[in-house]
Amino acid sequence: MESLKIKGRFNEIKGKLKQKFANLTDDDLLYEEGEDDELYGRLQQKLGKSKEEIQELINSYLK
Repeated sequence: MESLKIKGRFNEIKGKLKQKFANLTDDDLLYEEGEDDELYGRLQQKLGKSKEEIQELINSYLK
């Protein structure tokens, strides 16, 4: 995930992720600049997906 790309669009991405995965909360999707690994870890744990799968999912919303 490119921090600069995601920074401006993260609210939009959060909304899409919450629509697709109803079990995600705002706390799960808390994003602090420079703390990408922490976000990935929370999403991996909650969704049972690999880091690469989560990156692909997020990147699909950036296109």
